[in-house]
Amino acid sequence: ALKAADIGCAMGITGTDVAKGAAAMTLTDDNFSTIVHAVREGRGIFDNIKKVVSYLLSCNIGEVLTVFFAMLIWRQTPLLSMQLLWINLITDSLPAISLGMEPVESNVMDRKPKPRTEGIFAHGLGFQLALQGTMLAALTLIAFYLGGGGNGTEAGLASGRTMAFMVLSMSQFVQSFNMKSSRSLFKVGFLSNPKHIMAVATSATLLALVLFIPPLTTAFGLATLAGSQYLTAIGLALIPFPVLEIIKALGLARN
Repeated sequence: ALKAADIGCAMGITGTDVAKGAAAMTLTDDNFSTIVHAVREGRGIFDNIKKVVSYLLSCNIGEVLTVFFAMLIWRQTPLLSMQLLWINLITDSLPAISLGMEPVESNVMDRKPKPRTEGIFAHGLGFQLALQGTMLAALTLIAFYLGGGGNGTEAGLASGRTMAFMVLSMSQFVQSFNMKSSRSLFKVGFLSNPKHIMAVATSATLLALVLFIPPLTTAFGLATLAGSQYLTAIGLALIPFPVLEIIKALGLARN
């Protein structure tokens, strides 16, 4: 029976060695309420894995689509290889790792059990990530165009790339907050995970160093922008937040 069960459970104190060897799980304290805590922790771990995968996929889809469509439209790459590498360094590292440390959500035990055959991309998650990546790419392309990336001049190209660099980086920071939960951030709390706040702050600092320290700006092929251009880039980068909040409010984002 222990072998035939989906998760055979043996007693750690009163159970026999044969039962412990055949079981998939052993209760060291012989207390069945421990199973409830284990299920809660397991659901939290699965949720965090899903958050990290969703964040990385949506952001990287955005990067691929940005370069692809810019080459089709303007015959110009909106981001140099060094710029893309820096974006990946500051967005795919600390923010992604900190998402894996999100606390277990308060409503995690209110959900129905998942079918054994249900994959990580169930309930249309793959389609949602593709749409989110497309949104990030569209915002980056708009920034590249507004910066003058399509006018054919060297100055315009450098300015456009700088705005595209800003928007793609910062929108991924915003996306990391969107991925914290399928519920509204106003319910979950922006500060629910201090490690995530520290990770995003560190990555944002690394981004600012490249944007505002002249030697680094020049080394990365970026340009100094006008104040209005910086504000425009910030505005574009923040758009994913209200969009995802509306989607969550409409019930289109599921666990």
